[in-house]
Amino acid sequence: MRFIFSFIIFLALTTSVFGQKNLDKTLKQLNTESVPYVQVDEVESTENLLIFDTRKKEEFAVSHIKDAIWVGYETFEQDSIVQKIPSKDTPIMVYCSIGVRSEDIGERLQKAGYTNVKNLYGGIFEWKNQGKNVYKNNTTKTDSVHTFDKQWGKLLKKGVKVY
Repeated sequence: MRFIFSFIIFLALTTSVFGQKNLDKTLKQLNTESVPYVQVDEVESTENLLIFDTRKKEEFAVSHIKDAIWVGYETFEQDSIVQKIPSKDTPIMVYCSIGVRSEDIGERLQKAGYTNVKNLYGGIFEWKNQGKNVYKNNTTKTDSVHTFDKQWGKLLKKGVKVY
């Protein structure tokens, strides 16, 4: 239900959001901040952090943050996560392209009882925009980032855009 609502809002706001080409404004319009943000520069100092990539498998295959675990969005299986990660205070960071889909998955993790869930502010786009490495697999660095489409791609300032 939330996905449908988010998609309708996305369609209604597309012109104004992308005309501004501004990640901050886009996130303020599309997110509620129900899952606390973690900034790119704070990630490396978090010990024992699990990183969940909530994008489509095709996006993950182009590049992802090192050691990220693909959990998907439409295919996300909460029960599988609960079975694999019994400790509800495990530090978890969710991310997607800019942080909208990952907020939804973060909310689902919170409802499942996880107490230490953070949403990467600006997602993989902001990660790459700040000069951080992305990987095609966990050993091969790449400059490519899947940008979903050309409209969303306007928010990626560094790297090679893949559609």
